[in-house]
Amino acid sequence: MTNGGSPVNSLGMVNLKNVFRFVTLVETVLGRGPNMPGIGVFHGYSGYGKTYAAALAANMTQARVVEVGDSWTRKKLLLKILHEAIEKEDNVPSRGSVSDLTEQVIDVLSDTVDRPLIIDEADKLADKGMLELVREIQDQSRVALLLIGEENLPAKLERVERVHNRVLEWVPAEKCDFEDAGLLAGLICDQLELSDCLIDGLIEKSGGRARRITVNLNRIKEHARNTRQTTYTFADFNENFFYTGKPTGRTAKRAA
Repeated sequence: MTNGGSPVNSLGMVNLKNVFRFVTLVETVLGRGPNMPGIGVFHGYSGYGKTYAAALAANMTQARVVEVGDSWTRKKLLLKILHEAIEKEDNVPSRGSVSDLTEQVIDVLSDTVDRPLIIDEADKLADKGMLELVREIQDQSRVALLLIGEENLPAKLERVERVHNRVLEWVPAEKCDFEDAGLLAGLICDQLELSDCLIDGLIEKSGGRARRITVNLNRIKEHARNTRQTTYTFADFNENFFYTGKPTGRTAKRAA
């Protein structure tokens, strides 16, 4: 596989299949008919590129993106949404009751209903009992709401029936395939020629996770700088070269 000139979009981001899946989900929720549910859910294992896909979709649709933190309260969530939704920084409130802030969020999102709201790390909304709050916001503002989370997010949403019933479509993020890995290689290792067996090996060692594939491609790129070699196959690297996400234990060190 010769890696040069692989297709990237105008934002310099690779058009992976999970990007296409999420952008399609956003467009589906945005284009829903009257009285149709207004929530889309994008779920899958860590490292599959869900946040990457959200960043691209946000640029394409002018979506507001909020990533929920571990320490967040309801008030913090509302203030963060307002910060993303209100263009003039001076107009963003710094205080107020939860009910008052909720009304402000609904008003602001209602005024620009063509701009989706993407909430990443949505698992934490379920863990913190905030799902009914975002359901209220979506119900009353009619904004297209996209929830992104780990593989257990659908099960967590199912426990809250009124939220679960508002989901229009569920889309799972999937592992990178050969084409996806080749696109990443074309972006990161554009001056190198990587064999098909190396691309296959990258997918296997990385568990199909885009994040780990990216780490390994950067390792190959750095290795190439040191060796001045430009063509590589899987056999050019030893077993311990690739990042798998597993910690290196004593046994692995001894074997090395």
